[in-house]
Amino acid sequence: MAKRYVLLLLGVFACSTAVIQIKASHTHPILIAPIRLLLAVVFLAPIFWRDLRRHRAAYTRVHLKRTTVPALVLAAHFISWTFGARMTPAAQSSLIVNLSPIAIPFFLHSLVGERINRAEIIGTLIAIAGVLLLTAHDALTHTGSLTGNLVCFVSMLLFAWYLALGRANRDFPSLWLYVVPVYLQAGLFCFLLAIPWLPTFELTSSREWALLLGMALVPTIVGHSLLNFSMRHFRGQIVSLCNVGQFLFATAMAYVLFNEHPQPTFYLASTVVVGGIALVVFSAPTAPPRLR
Repeated sequence: MAKRYVLLLLGVFACSTAVIQIKASHTHPILIAPIRLLLAVVFLAPIFWRDLRRHRAAYTRVHLKRTTVPALVLAAHFISWTFGARMTPAAQSSLIVNLSPIAIPFFLHSLVGERINRAEIIGTLIAIAGVLLLTAHDALTHTGSLTGNLVCFVSMLLFAWYLALGRANRDFPSLWLYVVPVYLQAGLFCFLLAIPWLPTFELTSSREWALLLGMALVPTIVGHSLLNFSMRHFRGQIVSLCNVGQFLFATAMAYVLFNEHPQPTFYLASTVVVGGIALVVFSAPTAPPRLR
């Protein structure tokens, strides 16, 4: 059991490195998303073909068509998240973008009819109050980016929508038969949008390639895979709450690497946000089994 907790924390840490690598990269934000996604597809392709051979009879064109909407939503999330991460301190952007547990119940209610209880609504309001506290502080002191906060919040809503769509599509024969086509289509959508900025990419820069490979391997493949593994062995609420802890790792790394010092208000606001999220995830009904 201790090993599984270590793997869960390792997954959370791996995902938290995304904001650090985005900030460290000089590549235009709209170019990062397609390169990161398409590199992930390259690495995951062998797993996709393995599962396709195993489930060829059960996997149809209908399944493939159902990955298009999630791909569009994921593409919008990755682009907005990359812009938001550049506009806002790492601690703050990571905290806001990981508010998804408070929004997921509302998307699930709309998509699959899952009921929302009173505690989930109260917890959502508490968490949003924490974000409003951060935003008000930025507005009054001119120390942050109101636009950056908004972009991160919209990106969070898109990610929550993407996760809810994943729940609605949980009947796929294999997780990878769902994820890899979603990543591929999302990467292609982002690439089409990024074409005007292709000349700005430092094609011969080993530093940029290392960061982009790092984004594809560490948060996208290792991080998401470990979180999926954890979903098999822990209650979904536990994994969701632990995943919010990404902002703690991001804060520490940004302090060391970029000398970013969160304002005292951030600590108060983050406590309020985490409290609201905890209320939501622990009051939610036990999630149905997820794709393996």
